[in-house]
Amino acid sequence: MDIRQSDFPLKNETDLIISTAIEVHNHLGCGFLEVVYKDAFCIELEQREYFYEREKLYQLYYKDILLPHHFYADFIIFDSVILEIKSKSSIASADIAQTLNYLRCSGCKVGLILNFGNQSLDIKRVVL
Repeated sequence: MDIRQSDFPLKNETDLIISTAIEVHNHLGCGFLEVVYKDAFCIELEQREYFYEREKLYQLYYKDILLPHHFYADFIIFDSVILEIKSKSSIASADIAQTLNYLRCSGCKVGLILNFGNQSLDIKRVVL
C-alpha cells in the first residue's frame, strides 16, 4: 500500500506531538486525572521549545450571532494542531465529534486525541 505524505497533513508536527506524549506516558503511566497529563505535557513542550497555547478560548457563533458559551481547546500546538488530552478507558465517538467541532471553529485542519487511560497510549488523528 502506497501512503503519501498528503494522506497525513502536518505529519511532522503530529509526529513531534506524539513523541512528546510517549515521553509523558513513559514517565507517568496511566490512571491519573487529565489535568496531571496536561501539566506534564506543558513541561515537555517547554523543554522542547515547541510553541503552544493551553486552554485556548474559541468563541462560537450561530447565524453570525455570538453565543454566550464558548469552548477551550486543551492545546493548540505549532499554531496548527488541536490536541485533546483524555484519561479514560477508550477514545469514544463523542471525543472524535468534539474534536471535529473544535477543528471547524478554530480553522485548524488536524487534531490529535491522546488517551492516557490505558497501559498503552491511545492515539487518534482527526483530519477535517
